[in-house]
Amino acid sequence: MTGVGRGRARAWTYAASMAYPVPEKPVPQDGAGVPDGFQRLWMPHRMAYIKGDNRVVGTGPEGCPFCQIPRLDDTEGLIVARGTLVFTVLNLYPYNAGHLMVCPYRHVADYTELDKPETAELAEHTKLAMTALRAASGAQGFNIGMNMGNVAGAGITAHLHQHVVPRWGGDTNFLPVISATKVLPQLLGETREMIAAAWPGRPAEPGGTGRP
Repeated sequence: MTGVGRGRARAWTYAASMAYPVPEKPVPQDGAGVPDGFQRLWMPHRMAYIKGDNRVVGTGPEGCPFCQIPRLDDTEGLIVARGTLVFTVLNLYPYNAGHLMVCPYRHVADYTELDKPETAELAEHTKLAMTALRAASGAQGFNIGMNMGNVAGAGITAHLHQHVVPRWGGDTNFLPVISATKVLPQLLGETREMIAAAWPGRPAEPGGTGRP
């Protein structure tokens, strides 16, 4: 047996969560092990996603997060903007910082089931989301689209939603490629406030409630 894991070590770790952002300086942690020259970035809030907490069961509006979110205030629901027929919300498990989703209020699964006014407003909110993300974060590009059905990668199949994912040069590195991990530089609540403030033609209204 080698010396790995036998001695006591004083590791320097970064602990990050939604409630406790990454500290400016590493925090010493006593324990057993041999230092290996690496720093650790702990992201415990991701465990809820890994374990499938709050996973949607069934296809009805009961328990559907996209039906529940509009009943919350903007801050609690991470809502960036509300329209007449659709709303734009921050993804709780973003692929990139500022990952938005445009959703109809109506509980509908397939894009072909949207009526013409819903289709038009969803497209308009997508354009507004792009404009806000460019203004708020200098996004250099976007991945935009929908995943229709489980086989296409949809996490919530019963309520359609359009993804608007901002991209920057060099935003893909070894962490997402090798470890399937994204390091996000800002708490979700702060990101929501920043994008909401940049939403075209709409002043930020922290704590806004209810559907218009």
